[in-house]
Amino acid sequence: MTRGMRGVLLLLLLIGGAVLIGVGVLAANNQNAAALPEAAKEGEMSVEEAIAARRSVRQFTDAVPAERVIAQLCWAAQGVTDPRRGYRAAPSAGATYPLELYVVTAEGVNRYVPAEHAFVPHLEGDLRGRLRAAALGQPFVESAPVVFVFAADVQRTAGRYGERAKRYVNMEVGHAAQNLLLQAEALGLAGVPVGAFRDEQVDELLELPERQQTLYLVPIGTPPAN
Repeated sequence: MTRGMRGVLLLLLLIGGAVLIGVGVLAANNQNAAALPEAAKEGEMSVEEAIAARRSVRQFTDAVPAERVIAQLCWAAQGVTDPRRGYRAAPSAGATYPLELYVVTAEGVNRYVPAEHAFVPHLEGDLRGRLRAAALGQPFVESAPVVFVFAADVQRTAGRYGERAKRYVNMEVGHAAQNLLLQAEALGLAGVPVGAFRDEQVDELLELPERQQTLYLVPIGTPPAN
């Protein structure tokens, strides 16, 4: 075996080892994952109707969306729509997928795992009151039965796109949030995108990993009857 061939073989072994380690870490992180109800691919409202009807709503009833509804909302925001290639519902620059989706309810915080369409428990307890305080006291952040929190690890995208990564990530979270809001409308729910919050306070409250930062809060619930 030539020196060049040995070098190639060593490189392949290193890459393979890194992949296996990565898979092992992923499996460990997701070992408590709980599968969610399968997402529906058809609905009663057209895209055009959802776009026409969507409005920001800041008042909600006490009704808590069923698990299948929350699962559908997660799928619309970040779910896998092409299992063979792993592509998601919202476009991502270079398919680098920097976004992480956290779901905050009265019971606690779950992290959505797109590849498995599952929840991994993240934190226990109702943090919506403290999340409201971090969001400059906006009351609907606490009164909404569900708050979807989009965070991002910009480095996933920066590895390929350098300085433009932040711009691409900001575009991506906009795509994902709009998907979420339109799906909510189609399900008879409503929400409001929230960008006014103290970044570090929310990051600390949700105990985000070091490289992740909060980009968007989207409270979702049932609008009051007219």
